[in-house]
Amino acid sequence: MNPIIVIAAFLVLFAIVMVAVSVGYRFLETQRKKQVEGMLEVLDENPEGPPPDILIEQRTADPMESLLGKTQFSGWLQRLIQQSGLGWSVTRLVVSMLIGAAIGGAVGWFVRPLGFVWLSVILLVLMAGSAPYLYLSHKRTKRMAEFESQLPEALDFLARSMRAGHAFSISLEMLGQESPDPLGYEFRVLFNEQNLGAPIDVALTNFANRVPLLDVKLFVSSVLLQRQTGGNLSEILIRLAYIIRERFRLKGQVKAASAHGRLTAAVLSVLPLVLIVALLFIAPGYLQGMAADPDGKWMIVGAIVAQAMGYYIMRKIVDIKV
Repeated sequence: MNPIIVIAAFLVLFAIVMVAVSVGYRFLETQRKKQVEGMLEVLDENPEGPPPDILIEQRTADPMESLLGKTQFSGWLQRLIQQSGLGWSVTRLVVSMLIGAAIGGAVGWFVRPLGFVWLSVILLVLMAGSAPYLYLSHKRTKRMAEFESQLPEALDFLARSMRAGHAFSISLEMLGQESPDPLGYEFRVLFNEQNLGAPIDVALTNFANRVPLLDVKLFVSSVLLQRQTGGNLSEILIRLAYIIRERFRLKGQVKAASAHGRLTAAVLSVLPLVLIVALLFIAPGYLQGMAADPDGKWMIVGAIVAQAMGYYIMRKIVDIKV
């Protein structure tokens, strides 16, 4: 065989191999960059505390966030927004509350539902201004309830994964990838924090701060105590999952036992409003005289305040903590 052909074939084969190696290396490098960027995106979405040192480029805060950042009120709102799972900013929440308060004040000034101008304005300002905060608080409560209901299965998953021979950090990664949100998101943040260099005790403490639930504090305390004293962590997690399920069962029994009281509180609170609407249709003009009388206005205000206080007291009576 001609030596020139052999050399040419060798060079072509060598070039093909080098191109394949280069393409494979670039592919692996791209995949690794995407993985790191995904970790940083998850961490960057968390408004708790200062951003990680690895995030060199800081986002420019608007003037309102800079002003609110000097107070503890801003940190409290940031924790509330983060725990609710909404992508809001502190500025958006504060502006929404101010706009709602302005609209409520205008409606109270022109409509005067309580008869007194100043009292109507104050009431509607408080109601409309607090509406965004109440919505945020509702979303937070719902998200925490979903997380709490998912936690026993997550603890069982961690226990089974470690019994199969996986390390605790690998089990956290698998749990974050395979679990639905909100539990999956929080465990992904936990894994990414410790995977990017944070000690596991610091990452677990941040996890407990982001999810302020009693069951999460028990989980974090169990893991940290096991790391200090030793023991079978999978067995500890299984027992903890059993305790959480028993708490759920007890909460269900308490909720069923207090259902009558909660229904009574709702009926007694709604009944006066239903009677007022019924009288407006059945006997027009019957209540207008009370609203026009100076003493009648104070009676209406007193009735509203007493109704609100009664509902609050009844809810406190039937709200049994487990």
